[in-house]
Amino acid sequence: MSRLNRTDRPYDIVLFGATGFVGALTAEYLAAHAPQGLRWAIAGRDELKLKRLRERLPGGTAVGVLRADVADPASLRELAEHARVVATTVGPYVTYGEDLVAACADTGADYLDLSGEPEFVDLTYVRHDARARETGARLVHAAGFDSIPHDLGAYFTVQQLPEGVPLTVDGFVTADAMFSGGTFATALTQLGRGRQVLAAARDRRRHEPRLVGRRATAPSGAPRFAGEVGSWAVPLPTIDPQIVQRSAKALDRYGPDFRYRHYAAVRHLPVALGGVTAVGALATAAQLPPARRWLSDRLKPGNGPSPEKRAKSWFSVKFVGEGGGRRVFTEVSGGDPGYDETAKMFAEAALSLALDELPPTAGQVTTATALGNALIERLRAAGIVFRVAAIR
Repeated sequence: MSRLNRTDRPYDIVLFGATGFVGALTAEYLAAHAPQGLRWAIAGRDELKLKRLRERLPGGTAVGVLRADVADPASLRELAEHARVVATTVGPYVTYGEDLVAACADTGADYLDLSGEPEFVDLTYVRHDARARETGARLVHAAGFDSIPHDLGAYFTVQQLPEGVPLTVDGFVTADAMFSGGTFATALTQLGRGRQVLAAARDRRRHEPRLVGRRATAPSGAPRFAGEVGSWAVPLPTIDPQIVQRSAKALDRYGPDFRYRHYAAVRHLPVALGGVTAVGALATAAQLPPARRWLSDRLKPGNGPSPEKRAKSWFSVKFVGEGGGRRVFTEVSGGDPGYDETAKMFAEAALSLALDELPPTAGQVTTATALGNALIERLRAAGIVFRVAAIR
């Protein structure tokens, strides 16, 4: 790894897609919480909208404005050359994201996104991980509710368990919140691209080095009553367990044999069964273009609930970790996951990449491997709870 000299770049952080709903929330968070002297800019294809956003930001006169368009790869290359860290909210990423990843990998800029799209993450690994390792760029995907609470929560749980022994961690997600339009669009896109998702996963396995002397797995499991959390556990078909598994493969601290399972925690059996049925129906509808278009019109990206609605939303992820004769119960929790907390996590991850002393990593990396304890402490200071509930 030979990290390129990036200290002379004009901006520490560039936020691409800043005028979208989550993008604007992220810009507002950065304006309110960025340390004095941080050089940052907002970017997108509509310069007038960007300038209007800047006018609304506290201290906005110090924020740069850059024009870039996903349809213009040269503009994305120029954007990457201007930044130490590029954070993008422009999705679905499998449609709009790859040229920016390529630009960051080639120029040595760190890259951060909110992608929960397994196909996109696998494609970028195959096509851009090697180049990013050469230039020192860190390519960090899934830096919002997908998958920071789960990835860092599992990492936090592992740290409470003995070293050098087989470990198991189960994560149980509960939330009272509205999905973002971007998350819904991502889900529809992925459900409608089943063959492509499987093909990208197979291609990644062909390119990924095999883990030697250790094992890390993330089986989907089966629906069950989880007495440890007093709820029905329904496997969640999200990218989160894959991200946790990749962290476990990269870090010896997860032990010689690590297993992670990821569930939605539902109090009542009829609700759990209804959720499974609804996911199946959505997956079926996503295969049919007319039905997919109709569904996508119900909740469009770029729109979101009112501040009052978001203020009432919350999430909790409870973890049960076992190994070496110890059992630990931990929790990661916070406010509105789809919007406010996602913007907070995303902004703090960008700040951590730009400002913190971090482990020497490069290529496609997870939040746990690239940011680890530094990001946990940032999120704690920002009001997201990481706690040990019990150790037995």
